[in-house]
Amino acid sequence: MFEKMFGEDKLHEECGVIGVYSDKPEIVSQLAYYGLFALQHRGQESAGIAVKSGGGIEYHKDMGLVSEIFNNDVLNSLVGGMATAHVRYSTTGDSLKANAQPLVVNFRKGSLALSHNGNLTNTEALREMLEDNGVIFQTSTDTEVVANLLARNYKGDMVKSAKNVMEIIKGAYAFVIMTEKQLIGMRDPFGLRPLCLGKREDGYLLASESCAIAAMGGEFIRDVEPGEIVVIDETGVTSIKSDLFVRKKSCLFEFVYFARPDSTIDGINVYQTRFNSGVQLAQESPVEADLVFSVPDSGTPAAIGYAQTLGIPYGLGLIKNRYAKRTFIEPNQALREEGVKIKLSVLKEIVKDKRVVVIDDSIVRGTTSRKLVKMIKEAGATEVHVRVASPPVKYSCFFGIDTPFREYLIGASKTEEEIKDFLGADTLNYLSIPGLLKATGQENGFCLACLDGDYPMAVPNQDI
Repeated sequence: MFEKMFGEDKLHEECGVIGVYSDKPEIVSQLAYYGLFALQHRGQESAGIAVKSGGGIEYHKDMGLVSEIFNNDVLNSLVGGMATAHVRYSTTGDSLKANAQPLVVNFRKGSLALSHNGNLTNTEALREMLEDNGVIFQTSTDTEVVANLLARNYKGDMVKSAKNVMEIIKGAYAFVIMTEKQLIGMRDPFGLRPLCLGKREDGYLLASESCAIAAMGGEFIRDVEPGEIVVIDETGVTSIKSDLFVRKKSCLFEFVYFARPDSTIDGINVYQTRFNSGVQLAQESPVEADLVFSVPDSGTPAAIGYAQTLGIPYGLGLIKNRYAKRTFIEPNQALREEGVKIKLSVLKEIVKDKRVVVIDDSIVRGTTSRKLVKMIKEAGATEVHVRVASPPVKYSCFFGIDTPFREYLIGASKTEEEIKDFLGADTLNYLSIPGLLKATGQENGFCLACLDGDYPMAVPNQDI
């Protein structure tokens, strides 16, 4: 994967999940494909679709992008009234085909297909308990732990089993579970990972983001609530609320970076939040300059908001190579150092002899930002002012986000002034936490753990 080989300076979401329930079995796999395509940004390592057919659960999954794995022949072979689908970026479990999802399992009383977005914090203890009871695992993912727990707790009612499992597992999750007769959506009691419900004339849809509901030709109904289990079957949609203590703590970085700008999560529009972040950043950290541009793409709405607020022209200073997501050669160390130039190039004619403001959505390690500042100055910019549309990332995430160990987070080890000097920028400012919250339009209900270290639940080791 390009990002892993070149060490891209971004956090990464783990997965995207899809569920389809339709009375037109001939189109179910195609709908799932469209949904996965819309969620490709959430994971580019592997993808899969499982459908409930007359003979059981049929599935196809592999390593690679959605468009590489599926074609018309594959999709036409997957016919059934229900489907669950998945795109993956690994945090728990290695990047192997065996770990690709949906995870399909057969057990004594039935079968199920499971798609998971998130990360459990008590996986090791649960895995040890199951292994002590004779369970042999085929993958290294926490998803297989959940599948085993669902099967062991199953007494003829998968919804009851799901409720029991919800009381056992800890961490962040959005599950889509497909059985012989039901499609079940399940969101953790904090709502750390997103999941929403949609409707078509022929059935219902589940997806990590509302943009996927639209891509599948559906109408967004609502978000699945924290701690809620949604059951879709021949009778329609049933909601079961958890008996657990529920306290909404949505991941704030969905709005900063992870989600597509055309999605709305928990009633908050992603594009508008990013634009508002730029407005807030301009109010908190103005600067005199000739040009504002973004590190594409997720920094673009904030850059537009920043430029409009200060009355500075907005332009395209950096051009992104949209085919640099994947490479099939293993680069040597010299090429690794040049990796950022493969992905981004500077428009010299635009930045030459100008004081420029570069807007990025976030800085994690700082390595890419440092190279970009150098490239922009070499292109002839007289001043380079870096503005970041989120606060410094200071702590690791344990809830399904691929975060470096804390020692590699530049915001954890350096002051803002030290980061500025490391980047080689003329000035550097981050958006404040209150400013980011104001941009969302809500003052609470978010997990800010990667920013302030206040985790909503116990985590394995807060120092890593």
